[in-house]
Amino acid sequence: MTIRYAWRGFFTNRALNALHAEGFDHDPFDDDWEKQLDRHSLGWVCAYDADALVGFVNVAWDGAVHAFVLDTIVAVSHRRLGIGSRLIALSTEEARRAGCEWLHVDFDPEHRCFYLEACGFTEADAGLIEL
Repeated sequence: MTIRYAWRGFFTNRALNALHAEGFDHDPFDDDWEKQLDRHSLGWVCAYDADALVGFVNVAWDGAVHAFVLDTIVAVSHRRLGIGSRLIALSTEEARRAGCEWLHVDFDPEHRCFYLEACGFTEADAGLIEL
């Protein structure tokens, strides 16, 4: 299996909605990812096995020095192969290349090891208001 990665890679809304539903365990939505990413993202990384979308991460930003990792997803069939950490590594490289000084991520406790150990994030204080 050869996984191919692409910064600002091609995807269809249908494929990304299906991957998101699988990754976050919900019914598929009909979100317009193309429009959302165009308006709010520095970029994104897609991972493909042949032509199938098997991984994705969104890199939102403030338009200046802060970038934010959102929606890191790897298809169930392709997990534990290093795809997620490669998605983050490419996101880090591209955020740095764009002049960002910080890459932020929020995560649930079960993903702590992935982000802190496999991806190299450091622990930081943060605040959250549920809306």
